[in-house]
Amino acid sequence: MIFDILTIFPDLFDSPLNEGILRRARLKGQIHTNIVNIRDFADDPQTMTDDRPFGGGEGMVMKPEPLARAVKSRCTADLPAPRVILLTPQGRQYDQTVASELAREAHLLLVCGRYEGVDERFRAGYIDDEISIGDFILTGGELAAMVIIDSVTRLLPGVLGCSDSADKDTFSRKLLKHPQYTRPRVFNEQAVPEELLSGNHERIEAYRFIASVRRTLARRPELLKLENFSTKEIKLLRRHDLYDKVRMIQEMAPEK
Repeated sequence: MIFDILTIFPDLFDSPLNEGILRRARLKGQIHTNIVNIRDFADDPQTMTDDRPFGGGEGMVMKPEPLARAVKSRCTADLPAPRVILLTPQGRQYDQTVASELAREAHLLLVCGRYEGVDERFRAGYIDDEISIGDFILTGGELAAMVIIDSVTRLLPGVLGCSDSADKDTFSRKLLKHPQYTRPRVFNEQAVPEELLSGNHERIEAYRFIASVRRTLARRPELLKLENFSTKEIKLLRRHDLYDKVRMIQEMAPEK
């Protein structure tokens, strides 16, 4: 997959792209990242990429011309047509479903907004999608772009060491992930749950499923509204007196 990042602060990406899974994915050719400095496409000696808003008001607005030229520089015949995404608090909310959607693309072009936003004419003419990583304000879209690159990359085939890791992550279903344990068996007088030491795969999976449901009920019960359970899972929920609690939450879900 190709990731193009349009930014006025290219150095912000040096460390994140050269560590851990992202670094390995780049070295293996599983992802290709290109940092495009928007200032290189400005048409004045000061390389200005922003200006005062018409009509007055606070802050500055990113100019359309440098942004448009930067996008066009990555829309060439030798590259797959990019999906151009503006990182903005006005965009649709980012979640694991959107990450999976983007992982099916061949070329993502991420535009990192700054200041009070981008000129509306650029947004209307060049942007395919707008994404927000949450209801809070960052100083720019660079951190949001890194969130997308990281979360999408780990979904690509062969990137993670364990092929099941992505499928069993939190949010792969509408459930939080079960608690995790490693050595030693006893820490601060707390022992690892007996089920995880049993060697019985079915018993371990049942324990993890119930622990996952309990954690979701305690921390993010709204996630359960859209979760579907198998017949086997419903039996487990009944056995552990959780079925009625889950059904109560699901029956409160708004009609589709």
